[in-house]
Amino acid sequence: MKNDVNGVALGVFIFFFLAVTVMGFMAARWRAAENANNLDEWGLGGRSFGTWVTWFLLGGDLYTAYTFVAVPAAIYAAGASGFFAVPYTILVYPLIFLFLPRLWSVSHKHGYVTTSDFVRGRFGSKSLSLAVAVTGILATMPYIALQLVGIQAVLDVMGVGGGENTNWFIKDLPLLIAFGVLAAYTYSSGLRAPALIAFVKDTLIYIVIVVAIIYIPIKLGGFDDIFSKAGAWLSSDNPKTGAPRGALAPGEKAQWAYATLAVGSALALFMYPHSITATLSSRSREVIRRNTTILPLYSLMLGLLALLGFMAIAAGVKVDNNQLAIPQLFEDMFPDWFAGVAFAAIGIGALVPAAIMSIAAANLFTRNIYKDFLRPNATPEQETKVSKLVSLLVKVGALVFVLGMDKSVAINFQLLGGVWILQTFPALVGGLFTRWFHRWALLAGWAVGMVYGTMAAYGVATPTQKHFGGSQKEIPGIGEIGYIGFTAFVLNAAVVVVLTLVLRAVKAPDGVDETTAADYKADAGDPGAKADLPPATAGTSGGH
Repeated sequence: MKNDVNGVALGVFIFFFLAVTVMGFMAARWRAAENANNLDEWGLGGRSFGTWVTWFLLGGDLYTAYTFVAVPAAIYAAGASGFFAVPYTILVYPLIFLFLPRLWSVSHKHGYVTTSDFVRGRFGSKSLSLAVAVTGILATMPYIALQLVGIQAVLDVMGVGGGENTNWFIKDLPLLIAFGVLAAYTYSSGLRAPALIAFVKDTLIYIVIVVAIIYIPIKLGGFDDIFSKAGAWLSSDNPKTGAPRGALAPGEKAQWAYATLAVGSALALFMYPHSITATLSSRSREVIRRNTTILPLYSLMLGLLALLGFMAIAAGVKVDNNQLAIPQLFEDMFPDWFAGVAFAAIGIGALVPAAIMSIAAANLFTRNIYKDFLRPNATPEQETKVSKLVSLLVKVGALVFVLGMDKSVAINFQLLGGVWILQTFPALVGGLFTRWFHRWALLAGWAVGMVYGTMAAYGVATPTQKHFGGSQKEIPGIGEIGYIGFTAFVLNAAVVVVLTLVLRAVKAPDGVDETTAADYKADAGDPGAKADLPPATAGTSGGH
């Protein structure tokens, strides 16, 4: 890696960074209503986005620094096991086609802003709603941290702020600057800022990946040479461990880990608050249905981006921190000016989802903690003010994860968040289709999943970190290594089913369901949408 500053690349990067920053502040006036001082406007963009805006927003939201930096870095470090991200983004779209339109319909009918709003309304339980809100906020912070790691990686490769001999303030100064810019325009413009910037981000990403997938293999002698060199390198022993570094295809012992990572990640992706925020910002149910059919185009892009990990091996990229592998590949392979474009694509690709994530977490706090427990009579203006302030605090929490976790395997930031957010699946998705699950059983299952998942993840170490070093551990009773989040989810679901049977048998009091069967069906504004099957009959007894 170069020790000097790449002035040309840095100049191009700064140009795009400043351009999207200006766009972020200008977005406050884009499609703004006369009375914009409420959460529907600030936190959901007025619920007014059509098919293409929603597509870019969801793409900008879901395909993050995890996609552009962490996944190729995992492949660079360990081989094909990192490809689990490709099948999971294919599995997820048929899944969300089943439940997201139902969630949009009931949220549109009742004015729900968050998943916790729905859970409270469906099960009549503020306690369960609080559990979902706290989990969403907690799971979002390491995911935001991953975006900031992506920004820091490209700046380090350009020679800005990096180096082990610099003091901590200089080393992390670029991260602090990015944090400040992100916080400022998110506070000012709300969801409209990342929605507008997403157009630039996705355009840059598609340009960079098309050029990279053609230009870099030509320079490296073609894909045959790339896979040959990558296979030889991965099969050689790592001097630190004495074991092979990885493989071009997962071996038999890695199959459970690969499968559970893919399935668990697919189940978790649309449990994240930012995924739901982008979904609820669309103007109709039919917009959601269309997007579930065209979003797989991003999965194609992800598969091509993942190949960059093999290209970095074939190009002889050597870095101490695996997250620097792809930025370093771009600097080595591309002319300086286009390397700057690629770095800008990664940097902006981190800013967009980080903004949406902080907004989503702030909405959860405001609606489901502040209003439900601290100030029930809060006005829409007060809600918006609190949400803006909390969006800043969430980013501070993300910085704690950045500064306190091992950044050399940054994919674990996202996978750790997945361990937690997956525990909200029974309450959210289950609640969209049936009222059979008992609210107390859902709360108990959530607690079991959270405790097991956190303790298991806390006990995984890496050579540089004693705790929260990984996301995979032996599955109890099977003896195979698997994704901790998936194991926790299975325990969660088992507890929910067993306790529901018990509680129904003893006729434990049920919460009031404020929704009706008609709320989940296609509304009059979506004449082309087909109605879904109605949910089960709601309970009638009160209590929280």
